[in-house]
Amino acid sequence: MPRLLKRIMDPITRELNTYLVAMAYQGATHEQEHQMEHLLALLAPDDEELILHYYGLFGHERLALDDLAAHRHEQPDDTITAISRLLRRIAVTPEWQMIKPKNA
Repeated sequence: MPRLLKRIMDPITRELNTYLVAMAYQGATHEQEHQMEHLLALLAPDDEELILHYYGLFGHERLALDDLAAHRHEQPDDTITAISRLLRRIAVTPEWQMIKPKNA
């Protein structure tokens, strides 16, 4: 995770980030994927796509931050700030609180 993202995320957002990284690298159960799909659907479609491609979830190609920023016509720092903002938006939802791992 880029240092900037880690620096701007609060603990609640970091726990969601950690969960998404684990899903991307270690895989997830069908139920976990289903729950996360519903959680990400709370975002606007463009924002959902940003998260899917940043983490490489559900068969989406993981894209470099520079590529994501170029696609959004913004600087990488602005893109990483947007990612943090989006994670925060869903990390505080009751839906995430219900599905997050109990040991998190």
